[in-house]
Amino acid sequence: MPVQTFADLPQWNEDGSLTVVIETPKGSRNKYALDEETGLFRLKKVLPAGMGFPYDFGFVPGTLAEDGDPIDVLVLMDEPAFAGCVLRCRVIGIIEGEEVKDGKTARNDRLIGIETNTHSFAAVRTIKDLGERFLTELEAFFVNYHLLSKGEYRVRGSKGPLVAREEIEKARIAARKRR
Repeated sequence: MPVQTFADLPQWNEDGSLTVVIETPKGSRNKYALDEETGLFRLKKVLPAGMGFPYDFGFVPGTLAEDGDPIDVLVLMDEPAFAGCVLRCRVIGIIEGEEVKDGKTARNDRLIGIETNTHSFAAVRTIKDLGERFLTELEAFFVNYHLLSKGEYRVRGSKGPLVAREEIEKARIAARKRR
């Protein structure tokens, strides 16, 4: 059966990799978001000079996270992709966090994935393999990104691939219930 929308893509591939759709490429100051009604990517915001996405940022199709959007994924790979690019990733962990906006708090976790054909991150198997400093820098990006929107992001911690897979499954089930 042909795919009609991104939501029709499988979350998991036969090789065990996770399907991820890129919204915003590494280095971009422009934050893009999928418009589900049209299937096109729209400019959501522009980050200030000197701030850009540290790695490709996207989502897992056919999922629904607590914040009402598909579950987010930061993808580590050799070169930036482009908005709408579909990747296969190895899930290495999750940054657990919560977003505070307009006085409301909601979980807003970020999966961390490694694109399956990468050279630079080929040996990375879990989030701990990235090292504490690398992880602290990723967490700081999300904290500062939310400050720009007059919101707050609190990092609750980071966990490995098993917890990340559990969160993907919860988000997949939530999306099915919503349909």
